[in-house]
Amino acid sequence: MDHNHGGYICSIVPFYLLEAMSKSSDPKVRECGLKSLACQERVHKARFDSFQTKLAAHHQTHHDHSKGHGIVPPNLLEAIASSKSTTQAAKDSAQKTLGISKQVHDFRTEGSSSKEEQGPSSLAAAARAKVPPKPTKPSETGFYRYVYDMQNKGDDERPSTLRLLPGKLVCSEGDAPTSDKATDEVYSNTLTVLNFYKEFFQYDSLDGKGMPVVSSVHFDTNMGNAFWWDGKNQMVYGDGDDFLYNFTGTIDVIGHEMTHAVTQFSSNLSYWQEAGALNEHLSDVWGIMVKQFVEKESAEEADWLIGEGVLLPGVKGVALRSMKAPGTAYDDPRFGKDMQPDNVEGMEALRKTHGAWLDEKDSGGVHIFSGIPNRAFVLVSLGFGGNSWEKAGQIWWKVARGGAISSECTFIQFADATVDAALALYDEDAAKIVREAWNTVGVVRKI
Repeated sequence: MDHNHGGYICSIVPFYLLEAMSKSSDPKVRECGLKSLACQERVHKARFDSFQTKLAAHHQTHHDHSKGHGIVPPNLLEAIASSKSTTQAAKDSAQKTLGISKQVHDFRTEGSSSKEEQGPSSLAAAARAKVPPKPTKPSETGFYRYVYDMQNKGDDERPSTLRLLPGKLVCSEGDAPTSDKATDEVYSNTLTVLNFYKEFFQYDSLDGKGMPVVSSVHFDTNMGNAFWWDGKNQMVYGDGDDFLYNFTGTIDVIGHEMTHAVTQFSSNLSYWQEAGALNEHLSDVWGIMVKQFVEKESAEEADWLIGEGVLLPGVKGVALRSMKAPGTAYDDPRFGKDMQPDNVEGMEALRKTHGAWLDEKDSGGVHIFSGIPNRAFVLVSLGFGGNSWEKAGQIWWKVARGGAISSECTFIQFADATVDAALALYDEDAAKIVREAWNTVGVVRKI
């Protein structure tokens, strides 16, 4: 096995779930899974090639940090694709979403022999040229948002169609609402997340320096995912179908994906095993905090569900992930049961029984094992009381931005850093709350 561990785009729906969807017996679920699976595979290949180029240039030996960050975990899409209880349409869609990553790879791979695909680097350059530079005139909001419409274009069988990204510009900073729901939702929700970062963490846009925020909506047809593509520095949103939908209207999804960008420009955590799970964890943390802010909920009042608005009615589940109770988010015959363990003991057991599968389908467990630090963050937030972003969020931010962790950070290293941050920001009692939370989930310092 190659150990790029780029795996798949870091989407809100993980690869293994997409794959299960693509094998579902329900045609509609299967179609969704197949399409999403195809998308994700192509993006992954693109990102791996990009990483290999950087690796050769800098003589590095570490893992791939360049990933596509999608909200739907791959295991969900895989589950739909393989389920005997879903429609063929849904299986096909899940498979296609997973395959989009392969498409992006073909689009960006140098030296393609296909006439249609030749010159991928020039196509990529042309696509990048469509992204407007930061205007010199200040905006009323202080940010620069651009929303593009892909008009359901993008074909997982034709890599060159990715030259269409970001698509047709339909909304720029300061524009009035459009007649398109997805466009207006992304435009509005993006501002909510940007303002949240600015007000509570004094962070300006995705890179801390006011970079423009580019989003593309209506990507492909029946593409059941949303992801941050760091190679193009933009968000991409599919429309979903009868199974997974509402990516543009779910604030924690927007916050999750935008935080993958923030992580890219700050700690640059790897996307493999524990470091990758921490990468996903940080996106869940800021996704859930902005959701709680919008809904005016304290840590005690919140449901701590990620992707609650993504699963359509009729699905036997409440969300894509539960931060408070990992492993309980869904249990549906069409795509399986939530596999997240809520402690290190469960993680080690899964590694023994499903190690190869985790490496292949979830980059060593980046989605599945993110539930462990997620639960720790919930416990810390509850321990402090009040709003999650007031103390717990500040501790996590100091760690994510303060240079205390490496790109290959482990759970225990991250835990130690949060304890140190709690002591630096507050006092010994705060540090004790943080340490006890990590101890509860099994991330225990061994002396």
